[in-house]
Amino acid sequence: MSGSADIRGVLFVSRSYRRCTFLGHTQDCFRSTVNESPQDSAITRDINRTFPAHDYFKDTGGDGQDSLYKICKAYSVYDEEIGYCQGQSFLAAVLLLHMPEEQAFSVLVKIMFDYGLRELFKQNFEDLHCKFFQLERLMQEYIPDLYSHFLSIGLEAHMYASQWFLTLFTAKFPLYMVFHIIDLLLCEGISVIFNVALALLKTSKDDLLQADFEGALKFFRVPVPKRYRSEENAKKLMELACSMKISQKKLKKYEKEYHTMREQQEQQEAPIERYERENRRLQEANMRLEQENDDLAHELVSSKISLRKDLDNAEEKADALNKELLITKQKLIDSEDEKRRLEEESAQLKEMCRRELDKSESEIKKNGSIIGEYKQICSQLSERLEKQQTANRGELEKIRLKVEGCEKCSVLFSKEGRLKAVSAPKEGSEEEADEEKEALQAQLREMELELAQTKLQLVEAECKIQDLEHHLGLALNEVQAAKKTWFNRTLSSIKTVTGAQGKETT
Repeated sequence: MSGSADIRGVLFVSRSYRRCTFLGHTQDCFRSTVNESPQDSAITRDINRTFPAHDYFKDTGGDGQDSLYKICKAYSVYDEEIGYCQGQSFLAAVLLLHMPEEQAFSVLVKIMFDYGLRELFKQNFEDLHCKFFQLERLMQEYIPDLYSHFLSIGLEAHMYASQWFLTLFTAKFPLYMVFHIIDLLLCEGISVIFNVALALLKTSKDDLLQADFEGALKFFRVPVPKRYRSEENAKKLMELACSMKISQKKLKKYEKEYHTMREQQEQQEAPIERYERENRRLQEANMRLEQENDDLAHELVSSKISLRKDLDNAEEKADALNKELLITKQKLIDSEDEKRRLEEESAQLKEMCRRELDKSESEIKKNGSIIGEYKQICSQLSERLEKQQTANRGELEKIRLKVEGCEKCSVLFSKEGRLKAVSAPKEGSEEEADEEKEALQAQLREMELELAQTKLQLVEAECKIQDLEHHLGLALNEVQAAKKTWFNRTLSSIKTVTGAQGKETT
């Protein structure tokens, strides 16, 4: 039992015994009850039909059913005049949900004796029929259109309200609604049943006005209790019931009218007719109770079948979910392995690209340094060539000046430095001129050869520079291609993994 249930149990006991002190006496009676009950078979049959879907009472031979059997048996022995009445097990079960067996038995005895519930079962249910008459008179006052409709279709209060009074709404309605009704009953008395009954009829009026005799009976059996499985609807119903003011004076007036009517009927009817009428009424009540008993039995079987199906479906769903969980776990493991593999591959690609990039950068630096050196060499060669050409021009100018200053040589060369056609000189002069000429020509050839070599070196340097620039361009292209290839491969791997995971998820 929960904490709130314990508190309600304490309140049940304190309310029911606030004007009485024989709690200990009834508990002693419960503990001392060892006699067999003459209604044991009926009690056992009803125990299995009492709240069959509730966890505390659903197990045959369980603690809940065992405690409920003890309470019902003890009451049947305690109250020999009334004994156990069908449906009494529901009220006992409600009390047992909030307190121990002995207290539940004591509160049950208190409700039956001091709150007048026991009177409903006496004298062929005479007091119960008085309650039906009072309910119909209240309907005539509070819900006249529904009262007229029931008269027109021949629907009487005893046909739908028997369980409301005999079981205090515990047999059909949801427990959280029943708990509130018991609270009100212990505070205000048994007249609270009229408030709840009128509230039920008032909230169901629109549906009942459209129903015929069979439809109305069926509506009371199934849709009415089902509607209040919603806690919000049950709360609204209880608020409406509490707002309806039904005075005890008015109930006493209707009770007096009923007894006056019964006396007139007894005076007008012959004894045989009265007995026949009573017999018919009892037969109708018996048929109604048998029908309700069959309905309860059918509801019990249906509840068990439904629970079995729900349990089977839940087990199948659990198995399917477990299989799906295992598959998902395996997929997760595979995905993690694939992720690690891709991360390793990505790290390897990054390392490879980093090495290639470092290598390319070192080669670029090396090629750049080589190109710089070649450029420096070419620059030095160009400077040397220019210096040599300047020196050669200076030498030529000196030679030309010397030639011009020499009387012998000036006749041999023109102003532009070319040889003139001269007459054959003397033999000695010719030999000297030839030697000098040969020396000049040799010097000139050497200068031309040196100039040609310098030009050749310059051309070779330019060719090497072009070759290096070509290699540099190829190296840059390879680095760029490597970057693009690595990026495309990484992107493709990511797209492949993402696409595969998306398909698995779908």
